Amino acid sequence: MKTTLAFPNPFAFGRRPDPLPIPDVDLARFMGAWYVLGGILTPLERFAYNPVEYYELDDDGTVATRFRFRLGGFEGPFVELRSRGCVTDDPSQAIWGMEFVPPLRLDYRIAFVDADYRTTLVARERRDLLWIMARTPHIDDGALGRLIGRAEAMGYDPDAIFTTPQRWQD
Repeated sequence: MKTTLAFPNPFAFGRRPDPLPIPDVDLARFMGAWYVLGGILTPLERFAYNPVEYYELDDDGTVATRFRFRLGGFEGPFVELRSRGCVTDDPSQAIWGMEFVPPLRLDYRIAFVDADYRTTLVARERRDLLWIMARTPHIDDGALGRLIGRAEAMGYDPDAIFTTPQRWQD
């Protein structure tokens, strides 16, 4: 697992990856705070310290999202980015269009969530981005390794995955 910046190759050609696994998601249980522990992240997210994603189901069926973090260090400036998740008509409720600048919606898929809704993998069909998240800011190395193994089985390069800095006071 790397802690350096890694960018996926957008020009890599080859066979199209198999579809991502899509669990049945209980949206109400998925809502709330998720600590972003790592993944294959956007350039901005690679400089995020204490990153947390918050989901709130609105009356219209969309998901208000807030991504909060410190930029560049634990004492860096506080940043909050807002977006809206638009759950598709897929019966799993795991496939969303994430809207940052309306009406543009980007692919966002809950590819794994454990039975207790304590850990999750959020992915994209293109395998260019991945988020490893948990309800707590730290999970044991075994649990993290199993999540990375799941991501690898989905076609993600485990060497491109890095962890995000999390430091919280009790």
